[in-house]
Amino acid sequence: MVYFLRRFVFFLGTLWAAVTLNFLIPRLQPGDPAEAIVSRLAGQSESVDPAQVQAIRVMLGTPDGNLFDQYVQYLGAVLHGDFGISYTYFPYSVTHMIGQALPWTVILVGVTQIISFIVGTLLGTWAAYRRNSRVDSVITLGSTFLGTLPFFWLALLLVYVFAITLHWFPERGGYGGGSSPGWSWLFISDAFQHSVLPAVALLITGPIGWIIGMRNNMVQSLGEDHTRLAVARGLSRRRVAITYGARIAILPNVTGFAIALGGILGGTVLVETVFNYPGMGRLLLESVSSRDYPLMQAIFLFTTVGVLVANFLADLLYGFLDPRVRKVESA
Repeated sequence: MVYFLRRFVFFLGTLWAAVTLNFLIPRLQPGDPAEAIVSRLAGQSESVDPAQVQAIRVMLGTPDGNLFDQYVQYLGAVLHGDFGISYTYFPYSVTHMIGQALPWTVILVGVTQIISFIVGTLLGTWAAYRRNSRVDSVITLGSTFLGTLPFFWLALLLVYVFAITLHWFPERGGYGGGSSPGWSWLFISDAFQHSVLPAVALLITGPIGWIIGMRNNMVQSLGEDHTRLAVARGLSRRRVAITYGARIAILPNVTGFAIALGGILGGTVLVETVFNYPGMGRLLLESVSSRDYPLMQAIFLFTTVGVLVANFLADLLYGFLDPRVRKVESA
């Protein structure tokens, strides 16, 4: 009980710190979003009219007053789920823009993360079970080699080969101009075709961390005393590897997987930028480049809260899976 209570208090403290930093960091960025909008509309060659800048501030509801007053207003707005109006996509609200982009990211990144975790864990278990064999060498060296390749280079290579040269898949976007978002078969098939290349780009490098981590953890667990005792009792090598080795080795991967799932809400900036995919990553990049504070803060907040909640649930699950953790915390 003490373990779970400590985890909950730590979660609340970390959440408050994350919300506070989420408020401060965008305001440390130089420049004024209202001036940026006026400059973009008027052209870089013309001077910025202070009256126009003030009008834009009023229209967008740009926070005024001292920093403490803005912080209090920000906390109240967050508690009510009001993130304001997007500066970049005025007059649409931040909630509306996130609602448009979030499903694309959750489906693409969520599915690829789950597949990467399953494939990486199985391959890492197989490599550890066949350690020092040809299978182990192929899996380990192959994963290491793929991990050294620049991710953006792989993405651009996929676009050049399968989209530009072979014309098998669309090169960019989430769906074509001939379909509109909905639950029709035309749109679903079109969206699936547009998601293949981004998904493949993520799946090439996604399992690498899980493979290496699972393999190293399992090799270490197979060398511990309780595993040797199981072998001495006459248990089969496969049963020892799965029941004793893999069961313990997968615990760190479970924590990492929970954190990775929590980070889905932030999207994948590089993939969504290369493929012009309409997800949270591209939305975050546009908000940063346009100094869209409300949208930027909301995306950061969604990502941070997602990671913290996932990490908190992983800690709870860790306490159930490994009783030794609860004993250490209670001591």
